[in-house]
Amino acid sequence: MASSKFQAFYNHPAGPKTIHFWAPTFKWALNIANVVDISTKPAETVSYPQQAVLACSGLIWAKYSTVITPKNWNLFGVSIVMFATASYQISRKFQYELIHKSSAGEEC
Repeated sequence: MASSKFQAFYNHPAGPKTIHFWAPTFKWALNIANVVDISTKPAETVSYPQQAVLACSGLIWAKYSTVITPKNWNLFGVSIVMFATASYQISRKFQYELIHKSSAGEEC
């Protein structure tokens, strides 16, 4: 039973024998880097343009992955997570700037 499930996965049109599997699999590295940055990088060093591009890319590819044949759920998953991590990074930067601008205004 397990071998037939593995064989079905291996021979799937978006399985490991195709680029449709490996491209989104390696794209997880971008998400891992973003998660590491969340815990190690100060909010003031987050780049709005970079995170905006990652968020938009995540949304575009999530939509695309559901309309192509075969549906690529690996691409959908990595793209949704990419949108989420990039959006969180943008919110971190925005909150940092909001707090520091309001505290800078109080000092004047």
